[in-house]
Amino acid sequence: MKIFFAGDHAGFEMKKELVEFVRSLGHTVEDLGPFSYVDGDDYPDFVIPLAHLVAEKGGMAERGEKGEEIRGIVVAGSGQGEIIAMNRVRGARAALFCPCNLELIKASRDHNDSNIFAIGARFCSLDDAKKGITVWLETPFSGEERHIRRLKKIDELTQ
Repeated sequence: MKIFFAGDHAGFEMKKELVEFVRSLGHTVEDLGPFSYVDGDDYPDFVIPLAHLVAEKGGMAERGEKGEEIRGIVVAGSGQGEIIAMNRVRGARAALFCPCNLELIKASRDHNDSNIFAIGARFCSLDDAKKGITVWLETPFSGEERHIRRLKKIDELTQ
């Protein structure tokens, strides 16, 4: 699996750790920045390009796309603004990590085929982020007809 990473100044240090963690799991990683700490940088500059890459290169299994699965992980301050921004990109399905409930992460994959995982670095520990990423990466999309139907409706109704 290929994983794109992005974030902002608030998630900069955690992102560096998580990039190496995901590599250690055997995934291909590409970091889209930021590449240095710049206080007050703007997350849209980094997360919108990530959302476009994931939406364009990735895709749901039922579309029959071949090749390596593409996903994205964003590490920023809260993750809230980031998912709002990324979910404006057609085909991006960003889910916010809530460290209190790993079942929500499973549902974001199993039911909604989330392809971007957003972590609020100010609200979770590095260990919790690693646990969440592991669950998210290991949970497959169910491919159930009702979930596919709903995802297609999102694309159709948001054109």
